[in-house]
Amino acid sequence: MAIKTRKEERRRRIKMSIRKRISGTPERPRLTVFRSNMQIYAQIVDDTKGINLVTASSMEKDFPKDKMTKVEQAKAVGKAIAQKAVEAGITQVVFDRNGYLYHGRVKALADAAREGGLIF
Repeated sequence: MAIKTRKEERRRRIKMSIRKRISGTPERPRLTVFRSNMQIYAQIVDDTKGINLVTASSMEKDFPKDKMTKVEQAKAVGKAIAQKAVEAGITQVVFDRNGYLYHGRVKALADAAREGGLIF
């Protein structure tokens, strides 16, 4: 089995164990993070209806295009998702790290979202 396949399988198993316990409700939707090699994405999901309530990513048109590190990108996305969520009337969320370790970019996004007004 290739290394990439093993890493993906490990993350998938971790993700499934997290998703067994975490679910987004209308009162407390789920804030989920996806991290690629170059970009980072965040979305707030209501799992009972199966819809995205708010999304933010480093690929959006209004995202700053100046040179920044990936951690700085994650902080900017965290602030953006928090701002959009507060505008939509969402203050409490459940954080879903999506199988990624809670450090680096994932932690930076979560901390910036907390500073922006989200409670989790």
